[in-house]
Amino acid sequence: MKIIALESAADPGSVALWLDGEVVSRTCPSDASNSAGLLPLAIDLLRSRDLAFSDLSGVAFGSGPGSFTGLRVACGVAQGLAESRGLPLVAVNTLEAMALASGGSRVLVALDARMGEVYVGAFEAGEQIGALGVYPPQSVPLPIGEGWLACGNGLKAYPELRERLSPCVDVWLPEIMPCAQSVARLAARRLSSGVCFDPETALPIYVRDKVAKTVAERLAEGGRA
Repeated sequence: MKIIALESAADPGSVALWLDGEVVSRTCPSDASNSAGLLPLAIDLLRSRDLAFSDLSGVAFGSGPGSFTGLRVACGVAQGLAESRGLPLVAVNTLEAMALASGGSRVLVALDARMGEVYVGAFEAGEQIGALGVYPPQSVPLPIGEGWLACGNGLKAYPELRERLSPCVDVWLPEIMPCAQSVARLAARRLSSGVCFDPETALPIYVRDKVAKTVAERLAEGGRA
């Protein structure tokens, strides 16, 4: 099985190739936007293994939550590749992929959502516990019990979040970020089980329905119009 996976929920974006259990990846260069760099990166990665899109078994993308623009880029490129070549498409929750990358069994993922908020998801033994949400750091729901691993750059962006989670978290991995490698691994499992999406109906998971604060909101917080 050969799967190309795209992830651009956060900068920099990345592409990974699943080759019957082996995963190789590339990261978008710092001088190129995800929208400009993701597809050429995928082509380069395939060529490095003497492969073409016609050799693929499927296409996967990180469906979010994350950067609104980034999610649309990964979804759009993945949809185009899958639809134009008649390939199955797999959408993978970005926070679930981060939980897998952390290596923990009880994982709380906190990805910086900007605007003073974090995207949060809890996962136990690879299964999502409750719904994904976006919260101010001081209002993040505490997971049940102790012995959790917390990961994601929300821990670094908001020190008060770490303070809030400290009673239930034993391990801290703020360096864990969205990556195509974990998307590819989860996609391979799902494609093997026959789980895929219609390219025309696959959508990003936004969680939050607004991308910026209003002028009134910024002024109320002491910012500028």
